[in-house]
Amino acid sequence: MLHISLGSTTIVILDEEGTPRPPTVPGEVCIRGLNVTKGYKNITEANKAAFAFGCFHTGDVGYLDADDYLHLIGRIKELINRGEEKISPIEVDVVLLDHLDVAQAVAFGVPDNKYGEEINCAVIPREGTEIDEADVVRYCHKYLAAFKVPKRVFITDSLPKTATGKI
Repeated sequence: MLHISLGSTTIVILDEEGTPRPPTVPGEVCIRGLNVTKGYKNITEANKAAFAFGCFHTGDVGYLDADDYLHLIGRIKELINRGEEKISPIEVDVVLLDHLDVAQAVAFGVPDNKYGEEINCAVIPREGTEIDEADVVRYCHKYLAAFKVPKRVFITDSLPKTATGKI
């Protein structure tokens, strides 16, 4: 079983069936230990989800590397469910933002009849540059598995943001 021990607290990465994931394979970050609550008082349904398999389920997606460092990828609720695959939009965002001609970017899921959800993205070109959908898709194919590459790319000059500046 792969885990990190922090005194009496243990971090484990589990799949949906509660099986520990091998190094570098993402799953849900879960914790257990003497200082971790055993559940919520009088909230049976929440306890079933949050405390399955003897661990507290954080809702975070991550993995442990070979040196037991924890890498967080995103939140389960943010994941795009494309067929049997779960895609972190943050992982796609990081690749998009590494493109020299991209100033801002956001990946997001859209409903899809075949896969349940499909991944799309919107990008703002860096000032003084030109970029098109084909260029973004080619770039993504270099750094992402094919199923993670956005199917549609929207080139825009602005992205909607919350009051705190989040896209």
